[in-house]
Amino acid sequence: MAIMETDFNSVIEEICESDSRYRVDAYEFVMEALTYTQKKFKCAKHVSGETMLKGMKDLLMDKYGPMTLMVLEYWGIKNTEDFGNVVFNLVEKKILSKTDDDRIEHFQDAYDFEEVFDRGYRKKLAKKISRMRSM
Repeated sequence: MAIMETDFNSVIEEICESDSRYRVDAYEFVMEALTYTQKKFKCAKHVSGETMLKGMKDLLMDKYGPMTLMVLEYWGIKNTEDFGNVVFNLVEKKILSKTDDDRIEHFQDAYDFEEVFDRGYRKKLAKKISRMRSM
């Protein structure tokens, strides 16, 4: 196992001991979502909270589809502000960095999980089925 990975894992365990609201998986997902978002939105380095949340939404839908709400619940993530807490826990431990413009408030009430991951997913699925039927 690489040194950096071991360091990352021990820092995440430390964070989870001091803030037990979120599971290790939530932190791992945020790191994966950061890379995904940087590629998708062509951000070489810094990603704003708003952009990060868009990337997270897309990645969650791609990876977990109709299971997204259950996965988030398992991780302890109930809303977009929880993602902000995870991000800022990582900032506090210097795993991630922030600019002077970055604020936890940028993660508040960005979107409703039920609307996006339940009703939104079903709408997308209905459109796909409709397109398939018209072929």
